[in-house]
Amino acid sequence: MEYLEFELPIKELEEQLDKCEIIGKESEVDVTETCKQIEIKLAETKKDIYKNLSAWQRVQLSRHPNRPYTLDHIKALCGDTWLELHGDRNVKDDKAMIGGLGKIGDQSYMFIGQQKGFNTKTRQYRNFGMSNPEGYRKALRLMKSAEKFGIPVVTLIDTPGAYPGLEAEERGQGEAIARNILEMARLKVPIITIIIGEGASGGALGIGVGDRVMMLENTWYSVISPESCSSILWRSWEYKEQAAEALKLTAKDMKRMKLVDSIIKEPLGGAHTDRAKTFTSVKNAIVKSYEELKQLSATDLVSQRMAKYDEMGVYKE
Repeated sequence: MEYLEFELPIKELEEQLDKCEIIGKESEVDVTETCKQIEIKLAETKKDIYKNLSAWQRVQLSRHPNRPYTLDHIKALCGDTWLELHGDRNVKDDKAMIGGLGKIGDQSYMFIGQQKGFNTKTRQYRNFGMSNPEGYRKALRLMKSAEKFGIPVVTLIDTPGAYPGLEAEERGQGEAIARNILEMARLKVPIITIIIGEGASGGALGIGVGDRVMMLENTWYSVISPESCSSILWRSWEYKEQAAEALKLTAKDMKRMKLVDSIIKEPLGGAHTDRAKTFTSVKNAIVKSYEELKQLSATDLVSQRMAKYDEMGVYKE
């Protein structure tokens, strides 16, 4: 188990509890009452810490190394029905963007999302979850296939941003993201979008236009990461915590500003502390959203989606 800096009081209590249980097993001393007191203190400490998380602490939780990634969610939701599809039919297969068909119950879905790695080798293989233009073009190809066969689309967002390299710009990174936003706005099948980790900039928007946009509780959604914002405004990463607060990037902030539709609750301590419960919550959210959206005709679906995004933001004529 890995602990973040603000979770160290929990680590200390859990270590005390482990030692107490070992003493009880290895000696004849009755430590039952002591263990109970530590357990009560541990539960109280967890509640105090997790109910008062700052924006920066939620950013840290969204990046927790044990947090489930897109493939973890898809395999838990679909089991053996998951079939991954590859390539944009133009350049190559982007490993940072995955997609394919899978079933929840008897209903087929086209799943698309960014995938990060869990160690150095896989992080490099997945390009740290940062997609190239061919990743967005693959996503669009799969969405168009879903539209052709009347299959709803589910996108799972978890990216620090689109890949900013020179070669990505040469192959049209901005155009690929803009094209996806345009095409998703008028796609004639339901689109359900869930931010399961980081939702940064155009990297997230490239697969983020949906009829229902939801966020897991400890995720963030913003035009820029707190570190990059801090480096631009203060010429240093030291002010990332202030930047996180100023950006209003948490799920609660997004819901209050009506930029997302709902928040999916996570287990106490984050999605990684009880993966099964998290997967069940995500599954229920997808099924519920689809049950609502499938009642709409293709015309109404597109019309409501357009109206939803037209109402966002403030402007003066």
